[in-house]
Amino acid sequence: MNRAVIIERDGAVERWTLNDPASRNALSDAMVVALYGACLRARDDHTLRGVVLQGRSGAFCAGGSLGGFAHAIGQPLQAGETDPLIGMNRAYGDLLHVLSALPQWLLCVVDGPAMGGGFGLVCCADLVLASERASFATPEVTLGLPPAQIAPFVWQRLGDALARQCLLTGVRWSAREAQAAGLVNTVVADDALDAAVTDTLHALHRAAPGAVAATKQLLQRLRAPVPDLRDEAALAFAAGLRSAEAAQGLAAFAKKQPAPWTLGEPS
Repeated sequence: MNRAVIIERDGAVERWTLNDPASRNALSDAMVVALYGACLRARDDHTLRGVVLQGRSGAFCAGGSLGGFAHAIGQPLQAGETDPLIGMNRAYGDLLHVLSALPQWLLCVVDGPAMGGGFGLVCCADLVLASERASFATPEVTLGLPPAQIAPFVWQRLGDALARQCLLTGVRWSAREAQAAGLVNTVVADDALDAAVTDTLHALHRAAPGAVAATKQLLQRLRAPVPDLRDEAALAFAAGLRSAEAAQGLAAFAKKQPAPWTLGEPS
């Protein structure tokens, strides 16, 4: 059985590779658990200097995997029933919080799409490299869902105005547009991505690990902390997934048709 996340160590650096090419590396429960465990281990590993987070086979991450939620889409809870979706979504929020707080530097390497939950992972990075074919979007609202857990991280990374633009419209950004928005640091040709990673690692290796950890801690204190909305976000996502809007939006997406609330082009 393939591992959801492939972890490879080269000296003081680890590469964490999202490993489900068939789904464009969508965030399954197994992948979230594996990433969370890797973060906890890395947090206490004083010999580790940095992490490279990437996806396999021409995709970074297509967002949340709804396979485990299929039975719940558009289905209201029974009276008194505890919603299992809340805990599942909260686990992803836990991952974002621990990933963004790693004491090591975190380099995201984006080749292909980074959508929804994948966009959220990118917002946790210290540095982001992207190929020219990379693309970025938070399409949840167009599917009838709130981008609940990622919203605070998108807001902190991009600022209020740009966060509202991408979270409320689902706009799709090219790599260059994401760079202009401040999400991506460097964009390179598709065939130059590996060389750019190597060059970036050389630059990062000049930084002392203790100084990096101290600097990240200071930067986290300097800026406003990410609002801890994990519980509220999990509730909002669970309610959204069980709504009629989600059922209609996801069905339309599967059929490659406009959602029923989509308005025609303005005259």
